[in-house]
Amino acid sequence: MILQTYQIYLSKIFLTTLLKTFFIFFSLAFILNIFEEVNFFKEFEISITLPIFLTFLNIPSIIFEIFPFIFLITSQFAFIKLIEQNEIIVLKNLGLDNLKIIKILSILSFCLGIFIITIYYNLASNLKFSYLNLKNTYAKDNKYLAVITENGIWIKDQVNDLVNIINANKLEDKILYNVDIIQFDKDFNFKSSIVTDKVLIQNKSWLISEAIISDDKGKLKKINNYVLKTNLNYNDINSLYSNLSSLNIFELNNLRKKYDSINYSSTEVNSAIQKLISFPFYLMIMTILASIIMINIKYNKSKIFHLIFGVLISVIIYYLSFFFEELGKNERLPLSLSIWMPLIIIFLISTINLVKINEK
Repeated sequence: MILQTYQIYLSKIFLTTLLKTFFIFFSLAFILNIFEEVNFFKEFEISITLPIFLTFLNIPSIIFEIFPFIFLITSQFAFIKLIEQNEIIVLKNLGLDNLKIIKILSILSFCLGIFIITIYYNLASNLKFSYLNLKNTYAKDNKYLAVITENGIWIKDQVNDLVNIINANKLEDKILYNVDIIQFDKDFNFKSSIVTDKVLIQNKSWLISEAIISDDKGKLKKINNYVLKTNLNYNDINSLYSNLSSLNIFELNNLRKKYDSINYSSTEVNSAIQKLISFPFYLMIMTILASIIMINIKYNKSKIFHLIFGVLISVIIYYLSFFFEELGKNERLPLSLSIWMPLIIIFLISTINLVKINEK
């Protein structure tokens, strides 16, 4: 399909405005994040280049989260440009009504959304992964490490001079099942091994109902209600995998399969995947909403008024989305419905206003 001249022109205005808005938010995010990084490293003797480098690694994922609001504000200022230069009147004289203008901008936003989740998000998640890895090397609390693989949950936990390597097949209802624990001293000399069918991990003192313990001389003994001191409870383990912004969509899908294989809750992973799928629609709806706002309000309002109004709408939508997302994570609503419902509500409100948009 060959693009018409007016389609190219409107797309150029939108993309130019989007780049300017992007760099404004990028600068604001940089300023806010650099202070956070400097504060984190205040007790370390390091060069300022490390906080700056970490900030550049972290910003793309921050920007991804606020892209919907960037698109809303971009749409507003694109219309301001058209209105201030009387170009919207020229377009209407050429037979281009309000609905067609909104259609062009919304389709462009949808296409950009696909580009963002396929290219930009994957890059941002890789940078976020590097950011977390590098920053974690300076973290004070480095006593435990946990990962999920096809072979279950693996945990490395150090309590005083004792190092525990823990493997469990699955986690369900605060209980680890089919657990093997190998204990070493601080120099990684073997001390003992513990085998059990299940471990209650409600608090940091894990309760093993029937523990079969083998010491370094091969002597076996069975202890009922054995207590294992650790640095982790159920909530700690449940939160170890909460930073999903460092995983691209393929890694999220693989992580979901791993969670399902050990009966670990994949609600947060499914929520992250649903948000990515809905992302292009989210950007398109925000563009439609912003366009309707600009067409319906008086043209003689100041840029500051439009900016404040846009930020206010963005805040309302953010909390609406957050509210429904929490309902989904707490299983008060079906997960898919909790992600899509705010978009459906905004789209229905926008559709109602689109009916008479050409009369404006």
